[in-house]
Amino acid sequence: MDPLLARAHELSPRLVEIRRDLHRHPELSYQELRTAALASREVAAAGFAVRTGVAKTGVVAELDNGNGPTVALRADMDALPIQEESEEPYASTVPGVMHACGHDAHTAGLIGASKVLSALLADGELPAGRIRLLFQPSEEGMDAEGKSGARRMIEEGAMDGVDAVVGLHVGAHLPSGRVYLNEGPFFAGSDEVFVTVRGQSSHAARPQDGVDAVALASLGVVAAQQVVSRRVGPLEQGVLSFGTIKGGTALNVVADRVELAGTLRYFDAQVRERIREGIAAAFGTVDAMGGRSEVRVQDGYPPVVNDPAVTGWVREAISPLLAADHLVESDPWLEAEDFSFLARKAPGAFFWLGAALPEPRRHHHPRFDIDESVLPLGAALLARSAVHLMKRLV
Repeated sequence: MDPLLARAHELSPRLVEIRRDLHRHPELSYQELRTAALASREVAAAGFAVRTGVAKTGVVAELDNGNGPTVALRADMDALPIQEESEEPYASTVPGVMHACGHDAHTAGLIGASKVLSALLADGELPAGRIRLLFQPSEEGMDAEGKSGARRMIEEGAMDGVDAVVGLHVGAHLPSGRVYLNEGPFFAGSDEVFVTVRGQSSHAARPQDGVDAVALASLGVVAAQQVVSRRVGPLEQGVLSFGTIKGGTALNVVADRVELAGTLRYFDAQVRERIREGIAAAFGTVDAMGGRSEVRVQDGYPPVVNDPAVTGWVREAISPLLAADHLVESDPWLEAEDFSFLARKAPGAFFWLGAALPEPRRHHHPRFDIDESVLPLGAALLARSAVHLMKRLV
């Protein structure tokens, strides 16, 4: 076994313990105080200089080994507002909140990488330069100012002087131990869509006296679903999904207001604009039928675009740690990630680490879980990437 990977495997029991502790105590976006405190203690014990309270609840930690490039490694920390449906002993103890996307594993893996990198420094095997760890809050959402954790960390200097940045995402739906990596567009951009449909209430027995906002909103949703199939070319990629619809006051009252929210996803800016225009046109039918509609599209995360040079170097770094068929080139994914902001600040590479259980789970699902045996591999992949980039960036 590769010596660096062997070091990471020695940490496996502790990484599982950390991941389960975090899983039992999930925290929502910009509330990750306990998670940040745990991460701070662990990386400080590994010899990293630690700064807390970055981007409200984030942690920046640095290992300085003299003059040389600065490589950043990132893990997100926040959980989701989902009630966990699990009988595992490490299930969430917080009602209505769970780690349903693997950020507990990301945090544990980056802590593991800190231990491996610290050991390399102690043994004189770490190249000159600096390793910067970014424990980032709020990847899953934005604050009242429309800013996610990555944007706020950039604003507060977490990426200043960084020459390259690397991150990973565990994939509970992907074969365990496989890595999916390619240069160029990798994760989609995502905007948030908000629609309000207004009608006029009346008794349900006399719908002709009112304007049914539920019926009009339904027509708008159906029309909007044609946007991707009719305004986006068959060889282009885009997705529009409405996740919530709320309206009405009683079952025997024609609703006078309906609110919808969803996301649009894209890789190309022109596709994004066509979908935006199509949504507005689809709900324009509401106005023609006696109601009123308001469509607001809020800028979200841009696409994650992997830098060709950094991605190639990461591939060089991690391929010796993987079986020949376990490093996979993949088509772009329509998931979104605010790592995209970090990769705009410095050349970056982001990849999937497969972590499927025998019964694969889905992200953002109440029964989400991962194969914890990948935790040391994730730590080793991040550590090896940082070491190799420090050599390549000189």
